[in-house]
Amino acid sequence: MNRTPVVFIRGAWLHALSWESWAERFAGRGFLAFTPGWPGEAAAARDVRESPETLAGIGLDALTDHYAGIVRSFDTAPVIVGHSVGGLIAQHLIGANVGRAAVAIAPAPINDVPLPASSARLWTPDQTDGADPLVSLSREQFHDVFANTVEAEESDRLFERYGVPTARRLFADLGHAGAVRSPRAVADVAHAGRGPLLLISGQEDRLVPDSATRAVYKLYGDSTAVTDLKQFADRAHSLVIDNGWRFVADYVLGWLDEHGIRAHPLES
Repeated sequence: MNRTPVVFIRGAWLHALSWESWAERFAGRGFLAFTPGWPGEAAAARDVRESPETLAGIGLDALTDHYAGIVRSFDTAPVIVGHSVGGLIAQHLIGANVGRAAVAIAPAPINDVPLPASSARLWTPDQTDGADPLVSLSREQFHDVFANTVEAEESDRLFERYGVPTARRLFADLGHAGAVRSPRAVADVAHAGRGPLLLISGQEDRLVPDSATRAVYKLYGDSTAVTDLKQFADRAHSLVIDNGWRFVADYVLGWLDEHGIRAHPLES
């Protein structure tokens, strides 16, 4: 019997291994879980940190095309689950009828929704070295802006396993530091024929504040397609990898089931 694929799309500063626990959880429920990295991404975060050059020129166009090709490659339309920039891509794809359903977790804002100035500055913490094609977070910065609701010991452990640099070009495509936003940072919020969409926010998220995700949710208000919002209290941008990840993953599994999206399509 065919099984429903789930494609997980990572965001900025996290390696594709950041989805390893989710993939195991979803596979245990019968889904086919796929965690493809960004183009040229090495097998481990440590390897990426040591030789990050392959990621230096990646922009939003390349990422969107990369994942669109993956999602379209399946005979059974996949569920798309994205975090951060991956959440933006998930919305762009589902709005273009690519994929069966989408979940956008702490997603980088789409369309004209801005980040608060205080949050936008956190995406480019090293502006004094603007010539560097990569933007990196130190362990301390990772704890301060990414995993701010967990203890330093846990944050350091997460950084060691998952933390990677991100291309400065990508942040320019998102409109940070005064750059013009890419057309790929747009989703068709009025499309009534798309699959269901779930937006998730962490209410202690410093990179993508809950207020930004709520503003995005309001954009979908005129569409008759299913659009839901779930807010997690006391959670930061690290909500997909920190010690509370299972609560988020299980909520997503329950939401999929509520909308008839199950591991085996014939049961849906």
